[in-house]
Amino acid sequence: FQGGDTCEYLLSSGRFLGEKVWQPHSCMMHKYKNSEAKNCLIDKHIVFIGDSRIRQLFYSFIKLINPQVKEEGNKHGNIPFEDKSASIKVDFLWYPEVNGSMRQRIKSWTEGSVAKPHIIVVGAATWSIKIHNGSNEALAQYKINITSIAPLLEKLAKSSDVYWVLQDPVYEDMLSESRKMITNEKIDAYNEAAVRILNSSSRNSKAKVKVFSVSKLIAQETIMKSADGLHLPESSRDTNAMILMNVYCNKIMKPIDGSCCQPQPPLTLIQKMAFCFFTLSIIGYLIISLIHRNNYRKNKSCTDLESGEERKPSISTPNVSTLEMLLYSFCKLGLIMTYFYLCDRANLFMKENKFYTHSSFFIPIIYILVLGVFYTENTKETKVLNREQTDEWKGWMQLVILIYHISGASTFLPVYMHIRVLVAAYLFQTGYGHFSYFWIKGDFGVYRVCQVLFRLNFLVVVLCIVMDRPYQFYYFVPLVTVWFMIIYATLAIWPQIVQKKANGNCLWHFGLLLKLICLLTCIYFLSYSQGTFEKIFSFWPLSKCFELNGNVYEWWFRWKLDRYVVFHGMLFAFIYLALQKRQMISEGKGDPLFSNRVSNVLLFISVVFFLTYSIWASSCKNKTECNELHPSVSVVQILAFILIRNIPGYVRSVYSSFFAWFGKISLELFICQYHIWLAADTKGILVLIPGYPIFNVLVSTFIFVCVAHEISQITNDLAQIVVPKDNSTLLKRLLCIAGFFSGLHLFSAIQDQSRH
Repeated sequence: FQGGDTCEYLLSSGRFLGEKVWQPHSCMMHKYKNSEAKNCLIDKHIVFIGDSRIRQLFYSFIKLINPQVKEEGNKHGNIPFEDKSASIKVDFLWYPEVNGSMRQRIKSWTEGSVAKPHIIVVGAATWSIKIHNGSNEALAQYKINITSIAPLLEKLAKSSDVYWVLQDPVYEDMLSESRKMITNEKIDAYNEAAVRILNSSSRNSKAKVKVFSVSKLIAQETIMKSADGLHLPESSRDTNAMILMNVYCNKIMKPIDGSCCQPQPPLTLIQKMAFCFFTLSIIGYLIISLIHRNNYRKNKSCTDLESGEERKPSISTPNVSTLEMLLYSFCKLGLIMTYFYLCDRANLFMKENKFYTHSSFFIPIIYILVLGVFYTENTKETKVLNREQTDEWKGWMQLVILIYHISGASTFLPVYMHIRVLVAAYLFQTGYGHFSYFWIKGDFGVYRVCQVLFRLNFLVVVLCIVMDRPYQFYYFVPLVTVWFMIIYATLAIWPQIVQKKANGNCLWHFGLLLKLICLLTCIYFLSYSQGTFEKIFSFWPLSKCFELNGNVYEWWFRWKLDRYVVFHGMLFAFIYLALQKRQMISEGKGDPLFSNRVSNVLLFISVVFFLTYSIWASSCKNKTECNELHPSVSVVQILAFILIRNIPGYVRSVYSSFFAWFGKISLELFICQYHIWLAADTKGILVLIPGYPIFNVLVSTFIFVCVAHEISQITNDLAQIVVPKDNSTLLKRLLCIAGFFSGLHLFSAIQDQSRH
């Protein structure tokens, strides 16, 4: 941490990721669309003053507003541009030399009540070198001229954003004979003079001319691709224009993936209250710990000096009280949430953009898969989808998803489609697991529902408060929460059909199938009736949970993407448990699931379907079209995997304890990655150790996994306290929780009102 302004880093330093992606030092750059650029620059006047290089930058800049603009007109004259829809004016003023004419134009903006441009971009030098044949006298005159202009620019910088563009290096071997005198040595001398003179009279002032020196670094990497050795290739010019847009617009538009030039967001009322709560919890825990320690010392065994025997204390060491456990959990959680805030809300640690390469995704995948094989152990039971196996399944899927996110692999469509299947597989397990529990146990009590809801939502609710994010932002938790409630409602409403009842009369199986058909019909209807879906979830208080950016479209999109897979999981559980009850499958240790012949045929079909899906996903060309088919076909690869994993007896009898360990904390890993492994709400990468990317990933990953494990333990401990088995006590706790959320909603409304 250097304490520097990220705007300075954006304007002065960075590196290329690959050939075309520019990574500023310490922060993330947003890629502005033309609609965003218009919203930022509405009613603004921008002026570019200089030579042909500045003209290039001017054209790249206005193409961010209107991509249809063509580079035509008088190259050695003024060029106006106006976007009437957003009242944006952008002018290029042809002043190829820093001289009296340029000074007069700049001076006109400092006098009287003349309207000043909001942004001024200035730069020139190569014409002075060319016209005067690179003479020292020309350099001396340049220094005199820029000295006379500098105070005017500094005066303008008090009310406008003023940028001085340093001269880019040239590729001397490609220069024409008429430009041979423009050498990099001369350019460096002119740049040095500009940097030394500009802001010399306002060193301690906040209003400064911003020196745009990053263009030099970009040119050093790309000038070899120049058409004439002097002018930058188009991709480099576009990068410079995007940097300029980020410098000005990030503080206005506040894009999530544009951390450069963004000030630290102020603490909200709810965040301040959360800070006070965690502080009081830490103080309370320390006080109780000190009291218990003093009591323990007083009652500690001591030696009877006369008899030489040990005397037992009159009072035994007290057990940890519920209050102490509660304060201890909140104490740990408070420290962890402080780390979350520092990583992704305070401008303390660096953030960088993601950049995808095949090696950055596939090498870690191969590594963890090989590692998982080395931790093979025997399962305690050999049933299909036993606990160890489902934990293993969740674990390796979660690790693959984490690598997918940090490597930015969403840009590669075949990988994206396979990751979509992994997300669907999580939801499949949700349908399978909860259906199996309710079907076998028949436990529809409030305690079970509250336990599940608490474990799913506790971390997300805390993060919504601490990180100032809506509930729907952590989309996966709302998704599994709603599906759990749908499964519960489907099985709990009259008539309640469970395995015990169905065993007495086979007709109950048809009753359950009828319920599942009704569920499928409702899903199908909602999936093709966006208006009805949005009306349901736009009612208060559901709207507070499912709105994102003022509407529920994101929730609709997420729900629709995997709308059938939970139903598939429920149906699979029903069929499997029915076959198991009738002893139509063999689940003994080492035994194939069916007879050898049937097992071999099913195994062959499963492998074929598994590979067929992968081939289809890998051949996808259009994400929208593939997403349309995904809900109906994702179950093919999921079922194929289950059969491949469970039909052979030996394969079903072993599991990877390495993957299973991660599977037990998979939910925490998925949620925590948003802020303490990735950065800027998953849009970038957290940088704890700059300059050493592999070492940085190792350190941040170690902390991230430890934190996720700790939060899992905290959630389990608090679940036992907050959700007791006694119904009367549970009812009181539910009333307290309802009061908490009511208060949270009230403070949220006050907070929103103060923002507006």
